[in-house]
Amino acid sequence: MSVNLENHVALEKLMACYGDGSDGTAPTPEVWAHIFERDDTAPLTLINFFKLRDIAAYPAPKDAPAPALSGQEAFNRYAAVSMPTMQSVGGRFLHMGPFEGMFCGSKEAWDLIVVGAYPNTKALISLVSNEDYISAYKHRRAACEKQKVYLSGLIS
Repeated sequence: MSVNLENHVALEKLMACYGDGSDGTAPTPEVWAHIFERDDTAPLTLINFFKLRDIAAYPAPKDAPAPALSGQEAFNRYAAVSMPTMQSVGGRFLHMGPFEGMFCGSKEAWDLIVVGAYPNTKALISLVSNEDYISAYKHRRAACEKQKVYLSGLIS
C-alpha cells in the first residue's frame, strides 16, 4: 500500500482524529506513513504495554465521567469498544495479561500487556478508522499514564 492521494487523505483524517503522536498516545506521522506504505495484504501484530493511572485523566471536564473513573475503569470503557471492533475487522487477540516483570533487558514497569494480530494492513486501518473506535480512544488516553506499542510483521 503506497501513500497515494487516497491514502494521503485517509492519513490526514487519522492524524486529525488521533493527533501527531508527539505526546506518545498515538502514532507519529512517520509511523502512519510506514503503515500506509506496507503491503496492504501483509499480516501484522501490535504488542502493547500499558501503565494505567490511578485516576483517569480526561483532557476537558466535558469528557470526564462523573464520578471520576480509575485508570482501569477508563481502560475498560475503551476495551468494551475496541475488542469487538478489532474482531469485526478480522483482528484477534493473541495475549492479554498483567505484566509480571522483566525477563531480559532494562527494568520497566507496566500494568498490562496486550498482543493483537491483524490479518493484513487493511484490517488495522479499518479498525483505527472506525468511528466507534475513534470515539472510545479518549478512554485509552485518559486511562494510560504511559504506553508503548511495537509493530511487527511476519518473517516469510
